[in-house]
Formats: sequence, structure tokens, C-alpha cells
Amino acid sequence: MKKFFITALVFLATTAAFAQKKHKNPPPTQDSVAAVKKTPLPTTAPTPPPAKPKKDWSKVDLSKRAADHFMFQLAYDNWAGAPDSIHIRGFNRSANFYVMFDFPFKTDPRLSIGAGAGIGSSNIFFHQQEVLVAAYTNQSLAFPDESGGNHFKKYKLVTTYLEAPVELRFALDPEHMDKSWKFAVGTKIGLMLSAYTKGKDMQSPTGQTLGNYIEKESSKEFFNSPKLAATARVSKGFIGVFGQFQVNSLIKTSAGPSVFPFSFGITLSGL
Repeated sequence: MKKFFITALVFLATTAAFAQKKHKNPPPTQDSVAAVKKTPLPTTAPTPPPAKPKKDWSKVDLSKRAADHFMFQLAYDNWAGAPDSIHIRGFNRSANFYVMFDFPFKTDPRLSIGAGAGIGSSNIFFHQQEVLVAAYTNQSLAFPDESGGNHFKKYKLVTTYLEAPVELRFALDPEHMDKSWKFAVGTKIGLMLSAYTKGKDMQSPTGQTLGNYIEKESSKEFFNSPKLAATARVSKGFIGVFGQFQVNSLIKTSAGPSVFPFSFGITLSGL
């Protein structure tokens, strides 16, 4: 009996020790697993890239700036609003040359004001028709149709103006305008210097030459002397394109139809 009691006591002690060792680290429960999943892992915030310094345009070097001090333009010309009775035909063209001054804004020299003066001329060609600029007995400017009779082989009206262009300019790279994209809008104010017609080689209705000579007539009587035109141009370096539209009529209101000259072509600028 005593031996049995000792054996049972040893068995109970061994079982208790084993149970304590087995449950020393109990298995994780669902709540503990969820808690681990919900606990955010520590993270390191990314370092933002350094901010790009803003260029101070007021401190750029303009000592070598090419500011379009000279501007030359070649263009195709025509008249808006001309009635069907006026037979404009051929390569109508104009040529303009200006000396310009450039005044950059102190706070942002990408912007500037361009102003200057120069000469602009326009050549408008007519087909089997004359323009009687010197017919002082007429109350209006006449455009007689000569398609059924004798006519000049070539005939044109030439107008020349003293002009003062003014532009608001913008350059992407004001330090290197000889390579930069440039944009400008503005106006041209002009004063007519002369208006004349030029006819060359008289022909019969069948095209036979009747005489090889040049006839010129000159008068500003029927034309508005002041000129006001809206302008725009886009350039890359020294070459670009431009357009202009005269907002007041070329011919006086009491002297004929209201026609509005316009041009578009190429422009060369630099220095």
C-alpha cells in the first residue's frame, strides 16, 4: 500500500510538470492574430525632392541681347471687301523695312515693347483693268473694265507709306533671342507717301502688242492718307511669319468701295 501511494504521487507530479511545460507558450488565438495584423508596421516617410529654385528674371544678363532692331518683311497682299467689279489678279506683294527699338520690362525681360519707324509698300495687280487715280474730274475712283478692248499687259497700283510699328513682344529666352521662340502682337500707324499706277505694254483684245511703253499716273486724291493696321508675328531666331490687316478703308468713303488691305508672309529680324 505504501509502495502504491509513492508511485501515484510520482505520477501526479510528473504529469503536472509536463502540463505546465506544454502550456507555458499557449497557441495564438484569433484575437491575438487580428491584433497583430491591425498593428501598423513602422515606416519611414520618403524625403521630398528639393524644390527647383525659381529664376529671377530681373537679374538676367541682357548685354548681348539681340533685340530685333532691324526687321524686313516680304508678303502676299490683297484687298478684303473688294467687289466683283474689281479684277485683282496675279502675285500681289509688299515689302517693308523697319528700324526698331526694344524696351524690356525690368521685372520680366521676356516681355518688351518694340517701337520704330520705316517704309512699307504694296503692289496690287489688275487684269485687263485700269485704276484712274489721276482722273480729277471724277467724283470717285473709277476701275474701268477693258476686257473687251485695248488693255495693258501688266497693270498695278503701288502705294507707299511711312510707318511706325508698335509691338508687345514675348521671348521664351530673352538672353538668347537669336535662337529663341518669339511672339509679338501690335499695330502699325502709317501715313501715305505716294500712290501711283503703272501700265506696261499696250495690247489689243486678241493679245497683239500695240506698243511697248510704260504709262504712270500718280495721285493720292481718292485714298485715305492715314493707315491703321493690326499685326501679329511668330519667329524662331531670325526668321518667322507675320500677318497684318488694315482696319480702316484704303479708299475714302465718298470716293469708292470700302476695301481693307491685308498681308501675310515672312519676316527677317535681328541685331
